[in-house]
Amino acid sequence: MDKEALYKRIQTMIISSTNKPKHVALSSVKLAQLFGAKPIEVEKYIEEFVAEGRLKKSKLKEPPHSNIYLLP
Repeated sequence: MDKEALYKRIQTMIISSTNKPKHVALSSVKLAQLFGAKPIEVEKYIEEFVAEGRLKKSKLKEPPHSNIYLLP
């Protein structure tokens, strides 16, 4: 799986989001299906993006308290 293609896809999802501030709750299973990879591999790359500062990880304050990702 191409790490940069995954990042571009996530970036596009966040930019096209209608939420304020722009964010997205990611499903590693759905992304893995799109890229023909394993969900654990997608999760690893997402965590790398957060560690590199390319994505910010947060949690919704209201239910369902999902993990969300934003652009820095």
